[in-house]
Amino acid sequence: MFSLYNLVFYKRYTNCYITVSSWKILIIMKKLIKGLREFKTTYVSSHQQLFEQLSQGQKPRVLFITCSDSRVDPNLITQAQLGELFVIRNAGNIIPPYGATNGGEGATIEYAIQALGIRQIIVCGHSHCGAMKGLTKLHSLDEEMPLVHDWLKYTEATRLLAKEHYSHYKGEELLEIITAENVLTQIENLRTYPVIRSKLYQNQLYIYAWIYQIETGEVLAYDPETHSYVSPQSLLSYLPDDEIVLGYHSNGNGTKTSSDGQTTTESEEVVFDTYQGFPMTRLSKAQIERIYRGSATN
Repeated sequence: MFSLYNLVFYKRYTNCYITVSSWKILIIMKKLIKGLREFKTTYVSSHQQLFEQLSQGQKPRVLFITCSDSRVDPNLITQAQLGELFVIRNAGNIIPPYGATNGGEGATIEYAIQALGIRQIIVCGHSHCGAMKGLTKLHSLDEEMPLVHDWLKYTEATRLLAKEHYSHYKGEELLEIITAENVLTQIENLRTYPVIRSKLYQNQLYIYAWIYQIETGEVLAYDPETHSYVSPQSLLSYLPDDEIVLGYHSNGNGTKTSSDGQTTTESEEVVFDTYQGFPMTRLSKAQIERIYRGSATN
């Protein structure tokens, strides 16, 4: 157990001075370690069957691409269980175009599609995104944060689009527009990957654009028909049938077989619920016209 005695011991044998700042850091670490213990004794113990299944391998149904921002938690906002989402996180939910870099994003995408058989991808931006704020003042980052500067160049298309079509917007309004457009830019970057293009051509892959609003907890989805971000609930007619998404095929005898060879009765409840994780929210008409116009140009 961590105590004041341990703190004194640390100071004596390392010749370090414990400042108020250091003390706060140690308290945060103590909280995390306490959380580890609570996780094992409460959550794991009450979900033994789930962890037993997960130990045999993973079968996520969705690749969720989002920002590294600590305020965004894919499993929390979708209420997905462990093992249901395969996640890519980085600053600005950016996917470099195919061949632009040998980073982990491309390898993770390839693994998700080819090895895990994932057939749904969500690219999710969020309000008050620091990376998108940086994009609005890219030139000033060159000296202070050169790596961030170079990383944001992978969404240069978003910056140019905002400059050429939304120059009359400022501040938070402009940030909201850039955030929404950036998600669409990353989907275009996704399409440059051979494995993505192949699956799209065969109608074996579905890609969705989401915006998560931190202040309200609402999620908005891009509607390609109206070039706007709307309630995901209003797009349910565009979504594939649950059983197709899950890879189930009817056998015509009251049973169905999944892509991994497991057979179940057709009356058995499908684990994935279409309505789960789709908040019932809607932008006002004024907001749609002013902000979330998607790829439509003036």
